[in-house]
Amino acid sequence: MIPQAMAGGFPDEEFRVARSEYLFTSESVSEGHPDKVCDRISDEVVDLYYRTTIEQGLDVWSLRCAAETLATTNKVVIAGEFRGTDAVTRDLIAHHARMAIKDIGYDQAGFSWRDADIEVLLHGQSEHIAQGVDASGNKEEGAGDQGIMFGYATNETPELMPAPIQFSHKILKLLADARHSGKEKTLAPDAKSQVTVRYENGKPKEAVSIVLSTQHTDEKQTSDDIRKIVEPYIRKALGDTLPIAKNCVWHINPTGKFVIGGPDGDCGLTGRKIIVDTYGGAAPHGGGAFSGKDPTKVDRSAAYAARYLAKNVVAAGLAERCVIQLSYAIGVPEPLSIYANCDGTEKCDLAKLEKRLGEVMDLRPRGIRTHLGLNKPIYARTSAYGHFGREPDADGGFSWEKTDLVSKLKDLA
Repeated sequence: MIPQAMAGGFPDEEFRVARSEYLFTSESVSEGHPDKVCDRISDEVVDLYYRTTIEQGLDVWSLRCAAETLATTNKVVIAGEFRGTDAVTRDLIAHHARMAIKDIGYDQAGFSWRDADIEVLLHGQSEHIAQGVDASGNKEEGAGDQGIMFGYATNETPELMPAPIQFSHKILKLLADARHSGKEKTLAPDAKSQVTVRYENGKPKEAVSIVLSTQHTDEKQTSDDIRKIVEPYIRKALGDTLPIAKNCVWHINPTGKFVIGGPDGDCGLTGRKIIVDTYGGAAPHGGGAFSGKDPTKVDRSAAYAARYLAKNVVAAGLAERCVIQLSYAIGVPEPLSIYANCDGTEKCDLAKLEKRLGEVMDLRPRGIRTHLGLNKPIYARTSAYGHFGREPDADGGFSWEKTDLVSKLKDLA
């Protein structure tokens, strides 16, 4: 008999077997990875619309943006839909894209902020989509699309994130900081990391393999030369929190020379790194990408809300790990379902938890935007090193990482 699957791919509890000892691997990619260059540009477009709308004193609630970017050898194409101020011109969008490329650090022969050809093909949003989403008369603002969104949290790291993805991000962020500061002059923007963690009693015990490929500017540098540069940063990233096994397998620039990188080496597209953006494969993903979308698109805002709820559940001590699923229909305000799964680690009744989550936060699209303060230019910073596991910013960035619902949830224990 084939077990009946529950929403989001979770089988019935009787078919679930919790494992306590296993290996798990996650990867991350740097801001200079071709796909991340595109994510950054798409999110710069969203920020530009919000920033300009706010500066002009216009209605941020009516703003719409869905920007997709393609990047290849000295060519960038930005396409998609928008609704907003005419002050955001194609030339202005192209300028901000160019400045993003400069900030990432690309000034090489095949891809440079100075002379890359940037084509902007944004056009107005379909009125048929708009009529389903917009509030009018007695109709509330509806979800920007149908879909399922997941949030996840686990107590295996201080950030309440899975260890493999969190440390993969941290390695690349330290290397990027060293590159931007000028300390490591031969490192270039494109890089990928991968960490395999051995779990014991369900907790991360040690790193058993580490993979890092980084672009470099010196053609004479070998894999051994690059390892001498990057290994101290890798060890610093893992620190005492995740010990490196004595027999850890290292693969540093395993293919050898890596000088041609970024969009010149491989075409990039917005939204191709959704697992890097979330939980490194440790939890389900609804399928929708985040970057380039304004928060009426529940692909983005409801995924942020689901992470916020899951993180507060774990922070409140109600579970060791928690998956939250939310679902929506286009044009319909109320979520169709709220589902919680704590993999048997819960210390409360899950049905009561699901009910309470819908009470402590308004999960309609406008409610999410209000609660998390999402109508702001806070998105370009999310485009690399993960949308989750980050410190909340003073200006409202990463607001979904707050744990301010704990007091409203603890009584469920």
